[in-house]
Amino acid sequence: MFSDTKKEKQTMEGKPSQNIISQGTKMVGDLSSEGDFRIDGIIEGNIKTSGKVVVGKSGFVKGNLNGTDAYFEGKFSGKLELSGTLTLKDSAFIEGEVIAGKLAVEPGATFNVTCVMKGTVKEINKGGQQPKPQTEKTA
Repeated sequence: MFSDTKKEKQTMEGKPSQNIISQGTKMVGDLSSEGDFRIDGIIEGNIKTSGKVVVGKSGFVKGNLNGTDAYFEGKFSGKLELSGTLTLKDSAFIEGEVIAGKLAVEPGATFNVTCVMKGTVKEINKGGQQPKPQTEKTA
């Protein structure tokens, strides 16, 4: 009897909730959460989360967004900084500055940004040969 209540509390505490901004809602200001965001309305301000951000077709974010992963069908204008993957569907419109670990873009998406890819640097010269330094020749 008591153990069932304890299990319910543990699963509720261990699982972050999803924050939903519905279509027809406009928020002005900064948001911070450990849970995920689903945005179908308009947000003017900064968003900071350790979760995933999903922006639906009717969603629009204007400001800075810091998070792990983001999935866009709607619009974004500002600075977007992700440690994980930025996924853009064909209806996405992104402008501003992007810093991301990985990028996935469907044909048709608008991506007008300055972009920096963060993450592990892959070794370009896989052959093991070091490029030979060029020496100047004098005539």
